[in-house]
Amino acid sequence: MSGIVIVGAGQAGASLAAKLRALGYAGEITMIGEEPVPPYQRPPLSKGYLLGEMELERLYLRAPSYWQEQDVTLKLGKRVTAIDPAARTLTLGDETIAYDQLALTTGSVPRRLPAAIGGALEGVYTVRTLADVDAMAAEFGPHRRLLIVGGGYIGLEAAAVAAKLGLDVTLVEMAPRILQRVAAPETSAWFRGLHAGHGVKILEGTGLDRLLGETRVTGARLSDGTELAVDFVIVGVGIAPATDLAEAAGLAIDNGIRTDAHGRTSDPAIWAAGDCASFPHQGGRLRLESVGNAIDQAEAVAENMLGADKPYQARPWFWSDQYDVKLQIAGLNSGYDRIVTRPGDGDAVSFWYYQGDRLLALDAMNDSRAYMVGKRLIEMGKSPDPAAIADPATDLKALLKA
Repeated sequence: MSGIVIVGAGQAGASLAAKLRALGYAGEITMIGEEPVPPYQRPPLSKGYLLGEMELERLYLRAPSYWQEQDVTLKLGKRVTAIDPAARTLTLGDETIAYDQLALTTGSVPRRLPAAIGGALEGVYTVRTLADVDAMAAEFGPHRRLLIVGGGYIGLEAAAVAAKLGLDVTLVEMAPRILQRVAAPETSAWFRGLHAGHGVKILEGTGLDRLLGETRVTGARLSDGTELAVDFVIVGVGIAPATDLAEAAGLAIDNGIRTDAHGRTSDPAIWAAGDCASFPHQGGRLRLESVGNAIDQAEAVAENMLGADKPYQARPWFWSDQYDVKLQIAGLNSGYDRIVTRPGDGDAVSFWYYQGDRLLALDAMNDSRAYMVGKRLIEMGKSPDPAAIADPATDLKALLKA
């Protein structure tokens, strides 16, 4: 077997395989995934699926029959243990697979609590895979006491689900505020208020000293000495790019698998896309953890594997669903020095990030119009007068033509 082999059967891997076929590639495609299920969406795991509002079949990115129809060989529940770039082969258990070109779409892995502070106790979960969510589903009973460690989007989404199901939820964030790494104080304050209104207790500037219990977690001691009784714990302290396989194969690593602008790694026959890959961006390097990037970058790599020679241009966008709120984010806010607030209809609001006079990004809560216009402005390189953005009477669409 040769042709194109894809290691990683998540959003990026599935998008890459589908794009190859859409572009007319007729050679062999083999996609290898560690999980025993076909490629599926991850974002609904911590929302609709955990709430019981979405069935397993609706998680699938494609109907299972699609892969057979497209002549894509799926090897699921399999782990690649080694890559030999010189021989252009990889090891899969006792099987050796040859490739002409290899794509690494290995994604990311959740950061876990050290065993020394109780991270290995029963009842301590992360939210990353279908198996993770299936394992914790039975814990979500009314009045159960849940501790969430980490005030990023994963932690806040889990808090929203738990609160809706009637649990007693406490969230601890070591940083001075939730979402500190990814959002402005205004966005943090907005979501702090949202969760407080649903009964979630948020403790900022508070770390976890250790979890308590013999074999199963029964409590937690916080950095200020407070002890809490808990029934289970969800850890949402970020993810790290899955680079072990690439690193062992001798590929260059730089906050992920280092690629050039086309998605090629330091080995000319190996490519990378999605959460695991870092790529050139505005004079530096960038690694994006998002569905949008996984799709766009994987499709660009598919084109380049077939000779397009087209640099990847990232257009970052993200979203989060909490309670009845849809947060939509466009752009990257790194380096902002000013926030412009724009009220929307009802409870809608958007926060626009500026660096001097340049529009960098925006966070829109229940304001899809602001999001769509802001996203297009950023992609077009346009930066409207902040005063116009702040004025609710301004017709946002007119700014696109200005």
